[in-house]
Amino acid sequence: MSTLEIRDLQVAVEDKEILRGVNLTVRAGETHAIMGPNGSGKSTLAYAIAGHPKYTITGGQVLLDGVDLLELGVDERARAGLFLAMQYPVEVPGVSVSNFLRSAVTAVRGEAPKLREFAKDLKAGMDALSIDPAFAQRNLNEGFSGGEKKRHEILQLELLKPKIAVLDETDSGLDVDALRVVSEGINRFRATGETGVLLITHYTRILRYVKPDFVHVFAGGRIVEEGGPELADKLEAEGYEAYTKASA
Repeated sequence: MSTLEIRDLQVAVEDKEILRGVNLTVRAGETHAIMGPNGSGKSTLAYAIAGHPKYTITGGQVLLDGVDLLELGVDERARAGLFLAMQYPVEVPGVSVSNFLRSAVTAVRGEAPKLREFAKDLKAGMDALSIDPAFAQRNLNEGFSGGEKKRHEILQLELLKPKIAVLDETDSGLDVDALRVVSEGINRFRATGETGVLLITHYTRILRYVKPDFVHVFAGGRIVEEGGPELADKLEAEGYEAYTKASA
């Protein structure tokens, strides 16, 4: 069973320290929610783990099954089993959804899936997420609504079957119906118990659908409190003010 270990991770952007020693372990079968106010470093954690060049690692390790991801390229991290669903998925003109997804599956597996098998899996995934089949031939995310982009992120997640999924504010910009569909997709992914999920969010509304095992409060670039699902309820009632004052 896979394990993601973040050990004393320190990250800077343009010489400004953002993450100040993050420690977190996510095991297969677990769902961890990271909650915190804007500017606390939540998204920095996600993108630093994934290898975004904007973020400079100044200390610490990120181990996936004992392999330090920080020593690998972005594509190598994906092949190792890491997945990032972005808060703002990018548009890719000239590349269809179908071709992008088949190329991604090929890159991660190291070999191309059989076309008939892939087409069957793609259709099943799109049906489950209530995605119009016509979207398979559209350019990736081009002209898509926020909800459509997020559904395609979850479609990619289900097809790639990573060991660890980092979901950065997947609930942002979703209406009630899209939130439910996206949450059901995340829950299908979790259901095997063979993968771990790190869910980053501001709000508790997605946690009503995707029940976390652990909740971590982020403030000032580090985790300042940890608990179970009841901690999310406390944050909903009291907000983040006490944490932001303490970390100032």
